[in-house]
Amino acid sequence: MERTPPHPEVSEFDLQQVLEALVDPVRRSIVTQLDAAGHDLACGTFDMPVSKSTATHHFKVLREAGLIRQYYVGTSRMNALRRAEMDHAFPGLLDALTSRQAVGH
Repeated sequence: MERTPPHPEVSEFDLQQVLEALVDPVRRSIVTQLDAAGHDLACGTFDMPVSKSTATHHFKVLREAGLIRQYYVGTSRMNALRRAEMDHAFPGLLDALTSRQAVGH
């Protein structure tokens, strides 16, 4: 059984789905934490004010929108921001999100 969940190809990215994923403040926080870290992070390392099951849902929404890639290292599910792919599909979108978050908006 394959442990790596499915991810959309860049050609399958849908702006509406990406924007709907980013409307939630918890999901925006996940994206900005990944961007600020500059490297992949395990699910349990994020600062989130939600239960584990709710966090799992948020990661799934981000993955299905194409914003993150998830994979396993041992028993840890790792998360990678798909910045280069998002920048190619929607230039400036993540820059606008992360710069606004950086100044507290």
